[in-house]
Amino acid sequence: MAEGTDPTIGRRPFVIGLTGNIACGKSTVAGILATFGAEVIDADRVARQVMAPPGPVYQAVVREFGTAILAPDGSIDRRKLGQIVFSDPAALRRLDALVHPETVAAIRRIIAASSARVVVVEAVKLIEAGLHHVCDALWIVTCRKEQQVERLVRQRHLTRAEAIQRVAAQEPVETKLALADVVIDTSGTVEDTRRQVEEAWSRLGLARA
Repeated sequence: MAEGTDPTIGRRPFVIGLTGNIACGKSTVAGILATFGAEVIDADRVARQVMAPPGPVYQAVVREFGTAILAPDGSIDRRKLGQIVFSDPAALRRLDALVHPETVAAIRRIIAASSARVVVVEAVKLIEAGLHHVCDALWIVTCRKEQQVERLVRQRHLTRAEAIQRVAAQEPVETKLALADVVIDTSGTVEDTRRQVEEAWSRLGLARA
């Protein structure tokens, strides 16, 4: 891309795919991009919506994994479901096959309806779900594995064993880095992360909102 050119000319919005493995700091990076005027689509939130009762994905997931995954109010208890799928790669693949198509379709609709100049799709499995094909640039967020574990324990209140299991269940980030247009390392301070995001944003040639 030529320096200083506006990537939104002739195609709006410009879509940034923001991915990386669990607890690497994607939400922090997305939050910074939001302050620059980008519209952020949280794929995990969209997935929760498509899995909510009484929709077809909800029914399919309950049929596949049983009523033991349900909370008292009838919704899917994500922690119970997580205990099943993060200890069984085949179960995780079955869940993804049920949830990804509807999630991707919903995200495509949001992008199509957006009036923002830049849309950020934040998704841990952006590449695996094929969402990177709708993106104009792919940003990968990384940090040390021990930091991932610490963040899961602190922020999501998982046990250390649960956190290690979830980190281990994902594909190595190195398989994603080969596709990256931008790599953001969140191993340092929030200020250091923000500096990296600002530099990457400035290369897009966009003024902040």
